[in-house]
Amino acid sequence: QLQLVESGGGLVQPGGSLRLSCSVSGFTLDYYGIGWFRQAPGKGREGVACIGDSGGSIYYEESVKGRFTISSDNAKNTVTLQMSSLTLEDTAVYYCVVQHSSAFDLCSIYGIEYWGKGTPVTVSS
Repeated sequence: QLQLVESGGGLVQPGGSLRLSCSVSGFTLDYYGIGWFRQAPGKGREGVACIGDSGGSIYYEESVKGRFTISSDNAKNTVTLQMSSLTLEDTAVYYCVVQHSSAFDLCSIYGIEYWGKGTPVTVSS
């Protein structure tokens, strides 16, 4: 029912930057969190960055700490992932996600209820 539409993916050189955006239909503060997962070739989906509905709690996967920044704007129903210092290992399809319940840790895959269709990010020289 909830609609998540990602944009901003594409080809970027190593060390470059890219900004992903997600437009959420029906986004409200009663959701526990929103964020981004990714799936690299040959790997499973992993949580990249998630932010709580109030913005007070943020999760970053260890390899992206200091390089990626997640932000949300509930008034505009958007969530953004600003990525910098990109490496080849960041190549993946990135999915916007919504976590509806606090029964699981923020950005746990088991708590993700809604998934976008994904936007591919390719880091290559």
